[in-house]
Amino acid sequence: MAGDLDRHTMERAYARWAPIYDAVCGPIFESGRRAATDAAKRAGRRILELGVGTGLSFQDYGPDHEVYGIDLSEPMVARARDRMASGAFPHVKDVQVMDAHDLAFPDGMFDAITAQFVITLVERPERVLDECARVLKPGGEIILVNHLYSEKGLAAAVERWFSKHAHAFGLRPEFPFHRLEAWAANHGGMEVVERRRVALFGVYTLVRFRKRTVADAAPQVFAATG
Repeated sequence: MAGDLDRHTMERAYARWAPIYDAVCGPIFESGRRAATDAAKRAGRRILELGVGTGLSFQDYGPDHEVYGIDLSEPMVARARDRMASGAFPHVKDVQVMDAHDLAFPDGMFDAITAQFVITLVERPERVLDECARVLKPGGEIILVNHLYSEKGLAAAVERWFSKHAHAFGLRPEFPFHRLEAWAANHGGMEVVERRRVALFGVYTLVRFRKRTVADAAPQVFAATG
């Protein structure tokens, strides 16, 4: 199978996608996007969106939340800023061009971090997840939604074939769940708390990671009774 994608391939691909992204990808990704934003809203108030794109998800949040967004693509961020300028989304506090491999935020800033159709496309997924864990508060959640590699059967064969042609379009159909699971196991401070299929025919998978708190690691002490 093809390897991880490089930054320049993604920048070129999404510069091409930016003018038509809302019309083409908005309806296709809507159910997966809303599954991710619903989970993020339950996790806490301050939310970071990786790969915020043109800001399609701004409408999914409200005044009870404080949303920040980043994206590697300047044309995408320009469109997200146009959405902010409308005044319709005061809960969106900032959108920046930023590399998710090196987040310019302090440790423990966010209650939830979402990455919708992003983690399979970055150059070093484990590095991006490390950065997410760093800027996440204890007890907070990283929420991913993506198509993940089927791993067996006809669907896996089709995905392997398609992967040879997909990268130039900013797509990667052959990313396996076990890679995310291995990251959480090796990280130590994170745990997978949910994995479920979403959207029609379960074509997307939502994965939630939770950052452990000090209380999680503390031994349980039980008072004696008698």
